[in-house]
Order: sequence, then structure tokens, then C-alpha cells
Amino acid sequence: MMMMMAESMTMEMQTCMNACMECHKMCMETMAYCMSKGSMHMDMSMMSMMRDCSEMCMMCMNMMMGGSEFMGRTCMLCAEMCDRCAMNCEQMSDDAKMMECAAACRQCAEACRAMEMMPA
Repeated sequence: MMMMMAESMTMEMQTCMNACMECHKMCMETMAYCMSKGSMHMDMSMMSMMRDCSEMCMMCMNMMMGGSEFMGRTCMLCAEMCDRCAMNCEQMSDDAKMMECAAACRQCAEACRAMEMMPA
């Protein structure tokens, strides 16, 4: 199954999976960073958004790897969540780590939106 899926993986899918992996990683790193910084960075709604975004990115990758019929809709939800996470991170524009996370989220959202028209 994995070999078959790898053969049928498009460039858009690979780009999206890479962006999802990077966004997942960046959200997890940024949550750890926020926890290490203390109270100013510990906004629970922001932490929750980063966690949700990270989880959605993993789900999106899993749907693509499995060739799920829900892949396109999952990518659209992932794009929406990444955009929202980026907006939250951008509120702390004076913090380089938060801006790095926002950039990864924006890139993932763009890659996920490119998947909208992909057949399952």
C-alpha cells in the first residue's frame, strides 16, 4: 500500500506533506518555547490553537498518505486552522520565534489550499 501510494503521489501532495510536517514541527517547538518564556507567552488560547494546528497537520498528512477520499476537505480545514494560528502568532510580531511559526503556518495553509482540487 505504501509503495503504491508513493508511486501515485503528486508533486502538490509531496509539497503539502512537507509543509504540514514543517508546520507541525514548528507549532510543537513554539509551544515549548512559549512554556519556557513564561506568563507573557502562555496565552492558553494561543497554546490551544498551536496544539490544534499541529494535530491537524498530522491528520492531513495521514489522510494524504492513505489516499483518503476526505483528503481535500481535510486539507481545507487544515488551511483554515493554519491561517488562524498564523494570525495569533503574528500578534507577537516583535518575537522572532512567533513570526517563524506564523510563516510555517502560512506556507502550510497555501500548500493545503493547492490540494483542494486534487482527486482522492
